[in-house]
Amino acid sequence: MLLYVDDMLIAARDKSLVNKLKAHLSSEFDMKDSGPAKKILEMEINRDLQGGKLFLSQKKYVLKMLDKFGMRDCKTVNTPIAAHFKLSSN
Repeated sequence: MLLYVDDMLIAARDKSLVNKLKAHLSSEFDMKDSGPAKKILEMEINRDLQGGKLFLSQKKYVLKMLDKFGMRDCKTVNTPIAAHFKLSSN
């Protein structure tokens, strides 16, 4: 569960657990279910339901910040991490 001011995101592998938590929270607090999240904290959420994967993107936010600071046309550089490093959630 991710809670930020008045926005909440609940995620779990088992949808029945999500439903139980939402029912419990609804019995204690006045809340509205907005359905599947598409965005939270400036991150876009995309799902691959068949593959069971979730993707987060901040592309629009980054472009917005580049525009705000007049750096949309700045020269790019490679990410400062060695190419042989592999990032993983494990």
